[in-house]
Amino acid sequence: MSRRTLALVTTAALAVVLGAAPAEAAHRGPVQSTIQLPNGFQPEGIAISKAPYAYFGSRVDGDIYRASLRTGRGEVISQGPGTQSLGLKIDDRGRLFVAGGNGGNARVLNAATGAVLRSYTLQTVPSFINDVTLTGGAAWYTDSANPVLFKLPLGRAGRLPAEPVRVPLTGDIVYQTGNNANGIAPAPDGRGLIIVQSNTGKLFRATWSGVTTEINLGGENVVNGDGLWLRGRTLYAVQNRLNVITRIQLDKHATKGTVVSRTTDPRFDVPTTIAEYGKYFYLPNARFTTPPTPETEYTAVGVVRP
Repeated sequence: MSRRTLALVTTAALAVVLGAAPAEAAHRGPVQSTIQLPNGFQPEGIAISKAPYAYFGSRVDGDIYRASLRTGRGEVISQGPGTQSLGLKIDDRGRLFVAGGNGGNARVLNAATGAVLRSYTLQTVPSFINDVTLTGGAAWYTDSANPVLFKLPLGRAGRLPAEPVRVPLTGDIVYQTGNNANGIAPAPDGRGLIIVQSNTGKLFRATWSGVTTEINLGGENVVNGDGLWLRGRTLYAVQNRLNVITRIQLDKHATKGTVVSRTTDPRFDVPTTIAEYGKYFYLPNARFTTPPTPETEYTAVGVVRP
């Protein structure tokens, strides 16, 4: 255990503490606390623009669904390639970077129109391109099946590259059976990356060249860790099947971290990842423990940021 007492609290309790309710106005007007997604969609990733719109990728066929956080209404803006769309990130140029899951690919879309700006083949062997982050002048993708990152270096004015760069993962991380490198985020000093290994619950700092060093969590872990969100030196990790958001306080260089709290909500149903808008985090419910059908209902839920 960490030195602090770990608190497993509901977001309703957090709302009381913070003097806010989950459906209350967060940023520039009221937002929805629950977003209804299309039946059978099977969401996994989320990204949020300033508008505010939330973008979701489908594990079924890779469709991209955009919903207003203010009204909850949405539509499919981009038809998928028939393979998955998992982790998503949006940049300040209005481009949506998409991780292609078992398709071994990545796409960059115009977030306003849904048009595909460029597609990349990252892997031709069995792979699981799981998540993406934007930092260090590049987009970085994890592969949960192979110890490698894929880098899309961005040129002048954010120009997209012709080809991805393969960056092998070395050092402390050791791939094992199951889901390995998953969520990815910038390091707090802006000089590297943070990666969660889902099956072991370990966090790693990685250099731009892929050398990894385990982050000391003082005996704690984030097993089933999925999406990551960095805010200053605070790292939030979604532990999907545990239905919690884990808050971790990092030191400046992300060599060690202290688990401060774990937060749940009765609306969580295997949330996979996380994006921020105002005082809220939004998380898509992947419902991995529910057999999927074309009629299965899916939602994304907004909670007060722990």
